[in-house]
Amino acid sequence: MTVRSPLAFIINPAAGSTARRGKIQGLAEMARQRCADAGVPCEVTFTEGPGHGRALAAALVGRGFSPVVAWGGDGTVNEVASALMRRGAVLGIVPAGSGNGLARELGISLRPAQAVAAAVRGRDRIIDVGEFAGRPFVNIAGVGLAVSVADLFGRLAGRGLSGYVRAVARQLVRGRSRRYTLVTGERAIERPALIVEVANGRQYGNGAVIAPRARLDDGLLDLVSVDPIGPARALWGLRRLFNGTIDRNPYVRCSRVAGVTISADVPLRFHVDGEVVQGGRSLSAAIHPKALRVRVPAPAGE
Repeated sequence: MTVRSPLAFIINPAAGSTARRGKIQGLAEMARQRCADAGVPCEVTFTEGPGHGRALAAALVGRGFSPVVAWGGDGTVNEVASALMRRGAVLGIVPAGSGNGLARELGISLRPAQAVAAAVRGRDRIIDVGEFAGRPFVNIAGVGLAVSVADLFGRLAGRGLSGYVRAVARQLVRGRSRRYTLVTGERAIERPALIVEVANGRQYGNGAVIAPRARLDDGLLDLVSVDPIGPARALWGLRRLFNGTIDRNPYVRCSRVAGVTISADVPLRFHVDGEVVQGGRSLSAAIHPKALRVRVPAPAGE
């Protein structure tokens, strides 16, 4: 009889809606039962605050658990992935946040039971991991308008797609561009921009696709910048963010890079997978190819 490695769930009880939070103990018991039915030993843990998911994941890997399943939003996924990259352990995801950008890119169901089933019986895929200002990210990082959107979105009472659109629209009206210097290889460009993003995955979440050509396993980052644009034109162009054609907008510039340094004349706030951080005047991004194993749904029939 083959002995399968034990699986661990790291659940963020604060992720998602209030209604979902009230059901978390029942969902945890469902996960335990799915593992028992599959003959897989498992352990369920809960985060107690920011950064705790990373510490829990590191400890669980040290005890031989794999996959380690991040059950929460993009921030929880980022914390667990940061502890697992280049350590051989597999990341699983049960999406329970408001955007769930990486889970959507990987085809992981937003339904907890189906996501748990994929974590238990799925297949493994190897993806790249980005690094921005010394912080790992699995999906998207950057500066500019997206930072203020992430900050506002995190404070909204009503979230999900409608809350995200509301946050984007509000910040587009208020948003101001900044002049950045972008250095890629031997090339330096100075330009004003409303947004500058470095993308490993395609979308922020909720179907908002900022980097339509990005691939999670191509060994490159997609550099996306949006030129200064008036509020009315920006709001009209917002539809392209949700139909996957933002790269066709003449105000949007896209390129593929192995790394980039973004500089300004003032210290910059930035985000990594939606988490807002205060940085310095110069922020560097790089890609770590094939740095993370992720458990994804197996093809039908397997």
